[in-house]
Amino acid sequence: MTIPDSLIDRAGTLLREAANGLVLPRFQALAHGEVEEKSPGEIVTIADREAEAWLTPRLAALVPGSRVVGEEAVETDPRLLDGIERGLAWLVDPVDGTANFVDGSPRFAVMAALLRDGDALAAWILDPVTGTLAAAERGAGAAMDGIAIRVPAVDPEASKLHGALHCRFMPAHVREAIEARQGAFASTFGGLGCAGHEYRDLAAGARHFSVYWRTHPWDHVPGALLLTEAGGHCARLDGTPYRAGDQRTGLLAAITPGAWEAVRGELALEVLGAEY
Repeated sequence: MTIPDSLIDRAGTLLREAANGLVLPRFQALAHGEVEEKSPGEIVTIADREAEAWLTPRLAALVPGSRVVGEEAVETDPRLLDGIERGLAWLVDPVDGTANFVDGSPRFAVMAALLRDGDALAAWILDPVTGTLAAAERGAGAAMDGIAIRVPAVDPEASKLHGALHCRFMPAHVREAIEARQGAFASTFGGLGCAGHEYRDLAAGARHFSVYWRTHPWDHVPGALLLTEAGGHCARLDGTPYRAGDQRTGLLAAITPGAWEAVRGELALEVLGAEY
């Protein structure tokens, strides 16, 4: 399936309309009762639900025969993920970084990706606050507001790399093993709380790597395509490709293939990944 420029533009326009009409009006203005815990430690807002409900029929209408798999819909009915590796499907994260959104931080995004048989064909990451839209198409590169982007060259030596280690959901022994080795890098931190912003930062060269444990497809498929089309590398801890239907834990995203190998080597991620 060839992705026409009109589809890239039309999907981006829909994300902007959802953000401007349903998400931004709630930013720093959530009323009592518009935030709730959907599972232990996970929150959802009225903006998440309304934006996803608005986007679902409109994205599906862009590509005949496609279906939409949204984060909030899957929370209600996990069976929606069944068969994600067959046919045409949209992934939607209506508010990536919901906790940031609730706290009044501008680090949140609206994201979508179009899949064919489980492979990402195109992806969109919108920063609603700045209005900046990152988009990527498989085999055609990545762009920020229509301007092509490529990751900058970096020295892959671990001691010169800065990155994020998302340890919150790791088993204790995996977290301890990774934290014991984090001194090998120039600096590490716990992440931005928004995968969309982290992948955009990687593609722009603001940081060099991110290690994740949970790998929900709506969180990672859009950013993984953006990063790889910009020249970066994203794969499972054992080096195998990341696919939307793969329910395993563990993912490493890095600014270049060389940086990816350096991070995996220093953290012994291949060994840790093989355990799970």
